[in-house]
Amino acid sequence: MTRSNAREIAVHMIFSLSFGTMSAQELMEGQLTRERFQALAVEMPLYAQFPNEKQEKYIRDLVRGVFAHGAELDDYISRYAVGWTFARIPRMAAAIMRTAMYEVLYMPDIPNAAAINEAVEIAKNYEPQEVVSFLNGILGSFVRDEFQDTPPKPEKAGVQPEGEAE
Repeated sequence: MTRSNAREIAVHMIFSLSFGTMSAQELMEGQLTRERFQALAVEMPLYAQFPNEKQEKYIRDLVRGVFAHGAELDDYISRYAVGWTFARIPRMAAAIMRTAMYEVLYMPDIPNAAAINEAVEIAKNYEPQEVVSFLNGILGSFVRDEFQDTPPKPEKAGVQPEGEAE
């Protein structure tokens, strides 16, 4: 299983949380089992392989984190969804954006561009192109506006930027 697959499985769980009163822990207890994966794999190849320990931790961290920071993430989505009410945003698109925003805000080992690119790729599987474009725009604006004061990453010692003489 790839990290992309683990991320998409986490998005499915985050999407499921938007329909009920279950906690993230309760949901994962029922969904993150070998038996459940075997049952889902019949119709969705994504579930053909059960996550290894590292992938399972990543899924759990994402689902718990998005659940714990849901109000904050929804506030960001609402602020950047210019011209749309939150209720108008498809639930799957909201789950995908929550996941990407959580990765950007709370998972420093995941580059912002990777979080956005993965979100767009997942959205292409579930949403029409106009929603994918909308989602991409929101995430791009979010990263540009919220992290505009972030200093650039330092260059590696001894490596000159391309085109510059030593």
